[in-house]
Amino acid sequence: MKQVIVVNESLGLPCGKLAAQVAHAAIGAFLQAKYSVRAEWLATGMTKVVLACASTEALLALQEQAAAAALPQFLVADAGRTVVAAGTVTCLGIGPAADEAISAVTGTLKLLA
Repeated sequence: MKQVIVVNESLGLPCGKLAAQVAHAAIGAFLQAKYSVRAEWLATGMTKVVLACASTEALLALQEQAAAAALPQFLVADAGRTVVAAGTVTCLGIGPAADEAISAVTGTLKLLA
């Protein structure tokens, strides 16, 4: 079991803003999962992996793939109060779900550096 958060690297978000957006994605996707999946993930250590993608378009494509695979997912569009304009797509949370199911969607992406 794991959860993956994919960050829109093209935005070059400052560390604090990036952390907040990742947290939004993690909680949002968690709440989309079935209760039994959430309970199992919580009981097994809440593995999270943060990956990078190149653009908003790439995040939207990943969201479509995750939805097609029936994975819990949550796309974060910023409120626009600080660093980026309202509606800017910053990241995507996928899971918790089985490692293999998430890797089928995100397996080619690199860790966020």
